[in-house]
Amino acid sequence: MKRRRTRHQDHRTRIRLLEVAGQVFAEKGFAGATSKEICRRARVNVAAINYHFRGFDNLYQAVLKEAAARMPSVEMFRSALSGETDPKAKLAAILGFASKAITGPLPSSWVIRLIGREAVNPSPAFVALQKKETRPKLLLLKGVIAEIMGLPPGHPAVERGCASVIAPCSLLLLGKRYWLKQVFPHFGFEPEDAGALSRHLTQFSLAGLAAIAANAKDADASGRQGSV
Repeated sequence: MKRRRTRHQDHRTRIRLLEVAGQVFAEKGFAGATSKEICRRARVNVAAINYHFRGFDNLYQAVLKEAAARMPSVEMFRSALSGETDPKAKLAAILGFASKAITGPLPSSWVIRLIGREAVNPSPAFVALQKKETRPKLLLLKGVIAEIMGLPPGHPAVERGCASVIAPCSLLLLGKRYWLKQVFPHFGFEPEDAGALSRHLTQFSLAGLAAIAANAKDADASGRQGSV
């Protein structure tokens, strides 16, 4: 019984350290955070970081992995897309994930604040994590947008269209919620607004992608005619 209780206590301590460290890293960044402050806030011995994570750097990597785990995963994206054949429905599914994240508790959490810091000044650990987590999601999105636009995935218009779909979602996730509510008081940032937001983002994106695709195809046709 004693060993079982100790393992349970160790698990709780590790979880508490991750949560507190996430808050401190989000507030002060990796360079400004200290083991002493994290352990003080977590109410644990200062040796706990070495015991549970084998060092401060490993703690930061664990916090980044935890942040990524709280975001919609690549597997969730693939599962949602596997049930759809229409590329427009696939885009709606992806933007549905984004809308739920935007209107949920995530924007107010340390997760988004930490990711925002890393987006501006990425650490080597974050770059490695993004290659594993973010790049596959972007490739999935780019493939869907290429289908919608009827252009190759590597076409400049597809990549610009992909960035244009991502940009408003990133703003709404990373922007300070209290500031966004002041600027857009009737926008709808509550969980019950997720469906309306998803429909809006999908409609807005599809209209823009259609216009960009038409222009790109006209430009490509003109270029081919000019080269004859």
